[in-house]
Amino acid sequence: MFGVFAFTSVVDLIISLQEDGYVVGFMEFYTKDGDPYLRTAHGIFICYWDGTVHYLLYLAMAGAIRRRKRYRNLGLYWLGSFVMSIMVFLPGNILGKYSSEIRPAFFLTIPYVLVPCWAGLRVFNQSPEPTCCPPAMVQEEHKKGLLQRPADLALVLYLILAGFFTLFRGLVVLDCPTDACFVYIYQYEPYLRDPVAYPRVQMLVYMFYMLPFFGLAAYALVVPGCSWLPDWALVFAGAIGQAQFSHMGASMHPRTPFTYRVPDDTWACFFVCNLLYALCPHLLAFRCLRQPAFFLRPLPPGSMAHLKKQQ
Repeated sequence: MFGVFAFTSVVDLIISLQEDGYVVGFMEFYTKDGDPYLRTAHGIFICYWDGTVHYLLYLAMAGAIRRRKRYRNLGLYWLGSFVMSIMVFLPGNILGKYSSEIRPAFFLTIPYVLVPCWAGLRVFNQSPEPTCCPPAMVQEEHKKGLLQRPADLALVLYLILAGFFTLFRGLVVLDCPTDACFVYIYQYEPYLRDPVAYPRVQMLVYMFYMLPFFGLAAYALVVPGCSWLPDWALVFAGAIGQAQFSHMGASMHPRTPFTYRVPDDTWACFFVCNLLYALCPHLLAFRCLRQPAFFLRPLPPGSMAHLKKQQ
């Protein structure tokens, strides 16, 4: 499956290069008569992401299978990235201005969605990679408060700020009448008003899925033993990486009408805020993988005493 989808990633890369004028005539028939929404700025950038990041992930996972090595972490990142692209792209096609141009080729996305979901479940059900954390280290990490872990404290504050930013942009696309929302959508991110509907769907997906995750992740950084966080941090890191790449790129692409592009005088603020927003779950995933002892479940008291006796 990874080999087949690596081929489709190359096709997507050719589509994006063609739409930006770097190659000519390879996939023009398909983008005109099959999937015209791939010619939008958002469609071009999801093709770029699929043709580069997904392509490398497919090759790495296929190579790991060939060498009988673990690929669960790569698979979780890919799963989050793939699901996020589908969750925004398909509803955007149906709700946006291209809804009247849906062709029979649109239904080819059904196997394109179902097969990777099956593969994603297979990846998720694999056993986690073994950690080299002795029980004594786990117990010691669990005793540390948040103030004794400055990196985790910074991450908690980071997650809280990201949560507020997520909620704010969700309210913006829901036409909140406050002055702050009005100023933001017209002076900082006018792309949120684009009738293609992808940016609105993206902000709503953030609000309904990323916002709860930020809250739960902050909780897991305070309370020890939340063993679910490392896996879900990878999934959400892949999701937000793909989403922010497509959103930031489409906000500045020439295919986006000029009135909906980021203004030149606020470009730096837009870029820095969105880049920091994309880095947040990646830093969280890196912290979980680098020092997982705090998130491991503690051994029962009887087991710990027995282990000490054996030593």
